[in-house]
Parts: sequence; C-alpha cells; structure tokens
Amino acid sequence: MKLTWKQIEPFVKAPDPKARVVLVYGPDNGLMRERAKTIGLSVVEDYADPFNVAALSTEQLAEDPARLSDEAHAISMMGGGRLIRIENAGDKLTTLIKTYLEAPSEQNLVILEAGELGPRSSLRKACEAAKNAAALPCYVEDERDLSRLIRESVQDANLRIDADAVTWLAGNITGNRGKARSELMKLITYKGDETSAISLEDVQNACGEAGAGSLDTLVYSAGGGNPKEALRAYDRLLAEGVPFMAVLRSLQNHFRKLHLTKARVESGEPLEIAIKKLTPPIFFKQEPAFKAQLNKWSLPVLEQIAGKLMLLEAQCKKTGAMPETLCSQALLSISKSAR
Repeated sequence: MKLTWKQIEPFVKAPDPKARVVLVYGPDNGLMRERAKTIGLSVVEDYADPFNVAALSTEQLAEDPARLSDEAHAISMMGGGRLIRIENAGDKLTTLIKTYLEAPSEQNLVILEAGELGPRSSLRKACEAAKNAAALPCYVEDERDLSRLIRESVQDANLRIDADAVTWLAGNITGNRGKARSELMKLITYKGDETSAISLEDVQNACGEAGAGSLDTLVYSAGGGNPKEALRAYDRLLAEGVPFMAVLRSLQNHFRKLHLTKARVESGEPLEIAIKKLTPPIFFKQEPAFKAQLNKWSLPVLEQIAGKLMLLEAQCKKTGAMPETLCSQALLSISKSAR
C-alpha cells in the first residue's frame, strides 16, 4: 500500500496489521530510523532484543536468500511477535521481498530501512502495490513540521515555549530528525525544572551551535545577492551533514514566501499585513532583510526562480546526478541574479 502524507503519522503510531512488510525510506536518515523504530516497537518491547529482533543487511541476504524466510517465520521463544530489520535495503531485494509476500508471517514484522528511493525503484513499487506491505516515505521536514515537533517535545517535558523561540529553533534545526531530537534534548536539559516558558534567549544559549551553519544564513545570503556568503554557508551545512534536499527545501520555501508576499503587495495589500499572513511566520529579527529582498526582486523573476528550483529538484533525483554540485551552481546563479 502507498501511504499519503496524511496517513504517515497515524500509521507510524498504529501500523496497519495487514502490512507484514514495511518499507521506510527517504533522504532524512534520522527521521527514517526514528519512524522505523517506532513501528518496530509496536511488535517488540526492546528494539535491541537479541532473541526477538533480527538485524540483516542486503549483502547478507544476497549470500543467503533463504535467511529472510527462516528469520521471518521463526517463533519467538518468549512469545509474541518478532521483528526482522533489513538495513540499507534496495532494489536488489525486490524479487526476494515479492516472493516472501506470497506467504508472509502473520505475526512477525519485516521492516526495510532504506535511503532515497525514486519513483522508479522496483522495491518501492512492489511495496506500494502489495496489499500486505506498506511504503512509508521520510522526506526532509519543513519548518511547519519541526515547529509541531518542538511544541510536542516541550509539552511532553511539562515545559512551555514562546512563539518566537519556536520560529527561531525550527529554522535552525531542519535537515535531519536525529539532529533535531538532539538539540531538543539539549534545550530541555538546559531549561531543567524552571517554570518560566522557554524564551528566545534560552534557545539561542542552549542551541546556538545549531545555527552556526544555519539555513537562514544561506537563504538570506542567496536572496540578498551575496554569493560568497551563500556558498560559505552551504559548505558549512554540508560539513555538518545537512542533506542537500534540506537546503533545496529551504530555498524553495524562502522564495515561495517572497513570491507570495510580493504578489499580495502588488495586488494592493499593505506590506505588514501580507507578511503577517505567512506561515510559518518570518522571524522578527529577519523582517528587515525580508522586506529589503522584496524590493530587490521583481515578481516575474521570483516566478522564474520558483520554476528553476522545481526543475533543480527533479534533476537532483535523477540517477547519476550530483545534487551537491547542482545545488551550489543554483545558489551561485540565484544570488548573482539579485537586483
């Protein structure tokens, strides 16, 4: 079965029992592993249980294909279901998975952990088409998704957080769910048992390093016509392990906001009202730079950039593409074209 984005979170919290194989894939490795673990814990109590959890790799199954069926049909010594994790899953497993799905275990669950799989991936197609399997994508989260994660995590810790602190933090920890979780734990530990709400100052003090190579620096440098600083920020982000898709999504979101606001203003809406309508909101300290960029860019050029960024995403997903190089070229082109 193929899951839509609205079905993903409900499925992760309560997996459909009809799905005996679950493919969890995508460019956000941290989010992929977190979701795979959450789904796995619906079957076993301990993800590292040596008796009820079998961790296999594509290479192991290539040498011994029968091991998948052996592990997946084994009966738990302690009772209940078993979990079979297959790491670094790819299209080499397609035939094996199709064969297994013809007579899968009704109690044990197989989870396939994979990186980015394009629409043409045979493994992805097989899991999307099968009624007793599921394909669950894990794409890089935007600021809105991260804002929700931040609020939920803070509430779970019995703390409160100010709106401007959420906005700043969401803009600086995007790119990898694992990194986001780490920064949130750091913030919650920093705040401790204090009863006051987490402020912007608290967030910057606790998670200042998260913004050292911030995506905001990159997008505002690109939008402000500063190619040198944009490329420098891009190199820092890559060095920190931020996926190129996070960079691309941030660029798309930034220029979408510019285009939307510019269109509203040119249609007669007051600038301040147009900016306040944006979701997620512009961080108040960045409003002057955002307004300056609205004056710098014309509506037709913003439309062209939006189209180029969509084309860039398609190019980056092609087999054999060099996304890091393509993104750097796009950054250079956009920042140089600012007027």
